[in-house]
Amino acid sequence: MGFLSNKIERNEIKAGDHIYTYRVVFAYSHHGIYVGDCGFRRRGSGVVISCLNCFLQNGDLYRFEYGVSKAEFFAKVRGGSCTTATSDDEADTVIHRAMYLLHNGFGNYDVFRNNCEDFALYCKTGLLIVEKEGGSGSGRSGQISSVLGVPVAAILSSPLKFVIPTPVVVTVTAGMYCITRYATDIGVRDDVVKVNVEDLQQK
Repeated sequence: MGFLSNKIERNEIKAGDHIYTYRVVFAYSHHGIYVGDCGFRRRGSGVVISCLNCFLQNGDLYRFEYGVSKAEFFAKVRGGSCTTATSDDEADTVIHRAMYLLHNGFGNYDVFRNNCEDFALYCKTGLLIVEKEGGSGSGRSGQISSVLGVPVAAILSSPLKFVIPTPVVVTVTAGMYCITRYATDIGVRDDVVKVNVEDLQQK
């Protein structure tokens, strides 16, 4: 994998890897945990095992990166490709979480709070965001943070266009976007906790 791209070849993939591929001309990415099995779905769990061909749908294969530095995080401008959080070392731990959630569910799908990237992030780290009510909730995925961060940065910097030259406003907007994306990363948030997969059903 390069500094700017996480693209890998199929022969580089390993069990327990967090993989993703882009859909609809790079409009969004689809995430999963590679376990090497195919074609199983448990009704109502929100988690599916599919073969790699079905997962990719003729797209390229990418591996999500964990434990990246701040410089690398900011260099990969698009969200949903890396995190500063470290992953658990054991592939067996990651696969156990994924298989447990396949059989027991990962909650209701929500594009903003509980999507495929959130599932893969949890499987790799065991980290969830603590909700204000006191329970544990799913993390916010990097690609959703990116989607939300662009308009927020544009709105916050728009008054500047009346007093500052356009190139400077663009730079400020880009900086605000990067800061927003970094602030929502599970590796730097202070509202995340490690939750055993067996305890999720009680939350």
